[in-house]
Amino acid sequence: MAASPAAGGGRPDRAVLLTVTCLGQFMVLLDNTIVGAALPDMQQRLHTELTGLQWIVDAYVLLVAMLLLSGGVFADRFGRKRVYLAGAAVFTAASVLCSLAPSVGWLIAGRMLQGVGASALSPASLALLAAAYPVPRERIKAIGLWAGFSGIGLAAGPVAGGVLTDAFGWPAIFLVNLPIGVVLLLVGLRHLGESRNPNAPAIDVPGTVLSCLAVGALTYGLIEGGARGWTAPVILGSFAAAAILLAAFVAVEARRSAPMLPLRLFRERLFTVSNTAMIVVGFALMGSSFFFSQFFVYVQGSSILRAGLQTLPVSLAMVIVSPFAGRLAARYGFRVVVTIGLALAGAGLLALGTVHADTGYGNVWWRLGVIGVGFALTMSPLTGAAIQAVSPQEGGLASGISSTTRQIGAVLGVAVLGAVVRARQTDGASLETGLGNAFVVAGAVTLATAVFTGLWLARTKPAADSTVPHPSPDPAAHTTPDQVPAEVERATGA
Repeated sequence: MAASPAAGGGRPDRAVLLTVTCLGQFMVLLDNTIVGAALPDMQQRLHTELTGLQWIVDAYVLLVAMLLLSGGVFADRFGRKRVYLAGAAVFTAASVLCSLAPSVGWLIAGRMLQGVGASALSPASLALLAAAYPVPRERIKAIGLWAGFSGIGLAAGPVAGGVLTDAFGWPAIFLVNLPIGVVLLLVGLRHLGESRNPNAPAIDVPGTVLSCLAVGALTYGLIEGGARGWTAPVILGSFAAAAILLAAFVAVEARRSAPMLPLRLFRERLFTVSNTAMIVVGFALMGSSFFFSQFFVYVQGSSILRAGLQTLPVSLAMVIVSPFAGRLAARYGFRVVVTIGLALAGAGLLALGTVHADTGYGNVWWRLGVIGVGFALTMSPLTGAAIQAVSPQEGGLASGISSTTRQIGAVLGVAVLGAVVRARQTDGASLETGLGNAFVVAGAVTLATAVFTGLWLARTKPAADSTVPHPSPDPAAHTTPDQVPAEVERATGA
């Protein structure tokens, strides 16, 4: 039995815990979107090319993707308060390091450290909350507040990034985490109670290491290939190493009694389809949003502040629509809602690919809004479908895997679409053409996935089109088995 979540167990303690966990997740989500607005300023002040900007983003996402599942297990085994506070401390210290970085290399190192902190803080925050609210109805309300408040970070990021960068320069977007982190540590040390799961599975060290190395090698090849040449020995070697490491990862996971990624789950068609589609969501959403501010600044001549405001329709649409996505899937069926969502997102990206330097913003914002609505309709139902495809005891694991696949897709999206932009510039085409091609590629992949998802699930048993659980708007926040009961997973988007 887990330890009591708070020393006194009273409502004041739980109110403080709710505030602390919401604020921590808010900080993590804010950092997902605040960086995009500062990329043009980073490029100018750090004298870096597109490759450097890609690493600034992917270094963070890569570590979150690879350590998210392990972070949940760490919280269960070693104490949720301890892991949460450790994650907050690492994330805050890394933010200071990022703000003081004198070069791209130091900034990338700081971003990697931020990813380590986020991968501990995020799952531990939800685990703490679930342990503090044992009554299902109260837990549903608490996690609904947690998901809603933390989701504000997604919408606030572009505006905050634009304002801070315009006023103080890019280091300010990282320094904003310092007061938040200090508050989390001071209040958390005093008011959070410790809890743990003594029956938590052992940490899969070989699986974690092999997955990090495999995805890292693949990312290196994709990002550096355009600059070094796709046939350069180091690039071909990185792709070969990625293939070997991935094969080793599969072999190791198939033989372990408690793997971080049980391969048997992929025998369920619904689970496989939902995670495949989630990779594409991460690919298209993160890959395209990486270029939004750069398009407005470099192609349309906007200021950094204005560019941050101009990208707002995507995140606003996602925050507004996400709470309703699970309900729509429950009413009309997972296949219908996800297929429509992917189709809308793909169509919006294709439409964005036709925008030019002289296109007025009145003819641009709605394209961004359609993209946001489309992806908002897909993420919650996709994670909910992955949960439904497995047993109730494995709901948390399925949710965590869904989060991880989205993050992996994000890593690949920044790398691949960056290669598309760079290829056009190498051919002598303008940045406007390169960015347009990147948006078109992202849209085409998303539309193809909509067709694939609709057709494949049409052949699946009716359960694939029935009521699905409602996970939170941010799939990156989920944990592993025994951390969050099944009803929590169903509640987080309701």
